[in-house]
Amino acid sequence: MRPQAQIMNIGFDAKRYFHNHTGLGNYSRTLVKGLAQYFPENEYFLFNTKPSKRIQKENNPHVHEVLPNGFLDSKLSSLWRSSGVKKDLKKWNIDLYHGLSHEIPVGIHRTRIKSVVTIHDLIFERYPEQFGKLNVQIYRKKFTYACEHADRIIAISEQTKQDIVERYQTDPSKIDICYQSCNPAFGDVIPDEVKEHVRKKYHLPPAFFLYVGSIIERKNLLNICKALKQLQGTLNKPLVVIGGGRGYKEKVQQYIATNGLQEQVIFLNDMPAAKNDPAFQEPATFAAIYQMAMAMIYPSYFEGFGIPVLEALWSRLPVITSNVSCMPETGGPGAYYVNPDKPEEIAAGMLAIYNNDDLRTKMVTDGWAHAQNFTLEKSAASVMNVYQKLIHG
Repeated sequence: MRPQAQIMNIGFDAKRYFHNHTGLGNYSRTLVKGLAQYFPENEYFLFNTKPSKRIQKENNPHVHEVLPNGFLDSKLSSLWRSSGVKKDLKKWNIDLYHGLSHEIPVGIHRTRIKSVVTIHDLIFERYPEQFGKLNVQIYRKKFTYACEHADRIIAISEQTKQDIVERYQTDPSKIDICYQSCNPAFGDVIPDEVKEHVRKKYHLPPAFFLYVGSIIERKNLLNICKALKQLQGTLNKPLVVIGGGRGYKEKVQQYIATNGLQEQVIFLNDMPAAKNDPAFQEPATFAAIYQMAMAMIYPSYFEGFGIPVLEALWSRLPVITSNVSCMPETGGPGAYYVNPDKPEEIAAGMLAIYNNDDLRTKMVTDGWAHAQNFTLEKSAASVMNVYQKLIHG
């Protein structure tokens, strides 16, 4: 049910909103879009450390961008974001401040301003070797401070809530689970002529499987490639990979070269047609690519939420994903679940989806139904309920 309208000035830590093109940035932009669209009685202030060359604020008269004011704050924008912004929150009569990515300003609990923080995941606690000792110490300090001093904590999944309680001994009654949505573009049915234009533009094959995400060990691209190897001679359909990486990507590429899979794995980000095209990163482009694929393959070992899975469900695309972490939460009853350690299970899922029209249709139908739990309106309303309870009781 839609919360009763109450006028508020709501501030956001908008660094990721303006300067991150992937997960945290997408979360920030989608949430603000939904709040402004469905709760236009409020004013929304995006506190941005510096102007962005590529991302502009939501085109809505109730959404405002606020930059550091004055020479010192502009030069020391990181310090402004972590503490100095409090004076600007007071200047703009902010009732509530939302740290969209794990952080709140130091000392905000000593002001009249209520605070909320979104914790997306504690992956650095589970896989510290992937982040480096210094980064883990910095993240732990910021996360624990936010969890201790924010008035409310938003976890984006039950998995994340459990991790916060177990790792930081946070009172579970302080944590609200607010599922995120994804860009509405993924729910639009892309016309065939548009898809064909995108296919030709990026030289995509006529049929392919899809992987979207950073190319890091936790997300498990190597085992997808091992599944492709097992399917050689049985199902020779290529895999299109969207995402970047370094050391682990090189490990995957070495496996591909050793096993003769060069023609079967397409790293789209490395292709000149995509790399040199600003439109490649647009949600409408991604939606077209999703809707041309045969299935999304996302056998990650651990996620806070797993947004590519939700994007696929909205795109009416079958999903193969892991039976661990939060993936069953996100994937719902329509996904095909595998043990991420077993390439043979991934291969079996790919073969089943390719060969079985009835299975594919049922997965799409069940996936679309499950995706309705994560609409933009429901996502915005769940967060607004947190705000309303804090400000108006």
